[in-house]
Amino acid sequence: MKFYKSLAIITALTIAVTSLMSCSDKTDQQQMLHKAVAMESGDECHLCGMLITRFDGPKGEVFRKETGEQVFKFCSTRDLFSYYLDPENKRNVAQIFVHDMSKMPWGSDSIDDKYFIDAKTAWYVVGSEKTGAMGDTLASFSQQSDAQAFAKEFGGKVISFADINYDTLL
Repeated sequence: MKFYKSLAIITALTIAVTSLMSCSDKTDQQQMLHKAVAMESGDECHLCGMLITRFDGPKGEVFRKETGEQVFKFCSTRDLFSYYLDPENKRNVAQIFVHDMSKMPWGSDSIDDKYFIDAKTAWYVVGSEKTGAMGDTLASFSQQSDAQAFAKEFGGKVISFADINYDTLL
């Protein structure tokens, strides 16, 4: 009798967990499917229209929830966050990527798409002497220690994704 009670409890828990997993939000599942897209020589920044690959510094990409696989590319993290921070855009973003500048040289001729990282887990340096396509930009890093080393060498302040707002971009 005890065995059947235990079996019934295990079965009920298994069904409950499986049901919860299958009811997860479809956008969460889609978000995990997005991969950064290669920056091509003719790509224009979604915000300013400049040719992306002609400029130094970290770039960014956004996937919106309602556009599926369409990617919006940005010539700098400053333009990326100018776009993202708009409330209409912010709530519709499914995935956001930036370059890990600890692995990619700052020059525009060395853009490497394998160094894109999730922007929400990245660390940023604001106010450094390094510039991007639109002047001042946010240097992005996968590791806080790399961001701190960059700030020590080039100036600036280390912040997290959650700390980025319009004042940060000024």
